[in-house]
Amino acid sequence: MIKITSPSRLHLGLIDMNAELGRVDGGVGITLGAPGMSISAQKADCVEILGDSVLADRVLKAAKAVLPEGEGISLRIEADIPDHVGLGSGTQAALTGAAAVNEVYGLGKSIRELAVAVGRGGTSGIGVAAFEMGGFILDGGHKFEEKSAFSPSAASRVPPGPVLFRKDFPDWPIVIAIADTQGAHDVEEVDIFKKVCPIPLPEVQEVSHVVLMQMLPALMEEDLESFGKAVNHLQTVGFKKREVDLQPPSVLDIVQFMRDNGASGAGVSSFGPVVYGIAGSMSEGENIRKEVQQMLDESLGGEALLTKARNRGAEISGGLF
Repeated sequence: MIKITSPSRLHLGLIDMNAELGRVDGGVGITLGAPGMSISAQKADCVEILGDSVLADRVLKAAKAVLPEGEGISLRIEADIPDHVGLGSGTQAALTGAAAVNEVYGLGKSIRELAVAVGRGGTSGIGVAAFEMGGFILDGGHKFEEKSAFSPSAASRVPPGPVLFRKDFPDWPIVIAIADTQGAHDVEEVDIFKKVCPIPLPEVQEVSHVVLMQMLPALMEEDLESFGKAVNHLQTVGFKKREVDLQPPSVLDIVQFMRDNGASGAGVSSFGPVVYGIAGSMSEGENIRKEVQQMLDESLGGEALLTKARNRGAEISGGLF
């Protein structure tokens, strides 16, 4: 029997949803230490999945996509990631299921090959790269002529974009607020892409400027204040602004609260409702977490966590990809 533990991720923003230069998508994200997904797997006479999880069908579908013909596998979900909240559960579920088969049957496929087989990474490559290597990730998107449309990963079948930059994220505490509601997904998500894209070119240029000349240098120099300013700026422009505008007032209140109470930067991950804030110390982060938990208790419900970045990818039976 093998065990696979995979991470969640924050998606800080898509970069180019205009495509004038011939490429589309691209994005930046951070791999998280928690929450994560964990499954155990072993050969079996049938194909089965055990454990109570809303992600079970996606894990099983991905496993079947790479399972050798006539073979069986037993999968048990021991821990999962909240679904459709902005933490990348779909990609992690699919890759975890496929990786389990890959490991159990010694198929020797790379993570990118598994991603293609299960249809993940067609818009954002952050989740695939988080599974493979962890850390802070910048991906370069796709040729628009190959993708031919503005669409989310779940509705795209092109391979994951190239990783342009990957670096260990500093030891900065991250507060995660997971409200008991879901962000846009499935048909609604596809419709949003169609409605708001292409994003005006000046906004894409502004996002690119912030990422290249503020966020990345701040990361290299471990300048938390400047990194936080970049995070805050990204909430106000480009495709991320459209994602932020979809959030209920109680979610936006948490973003503002984090900023007003010590977080150097705070924003919405992907389509939300997950809110993240980067704190200067564990004690500061814990204070923010406690207050945010109370805000959730009084509004949408949910859970506030204090974690850090995960600077490694998924683990298999104690080993790493």
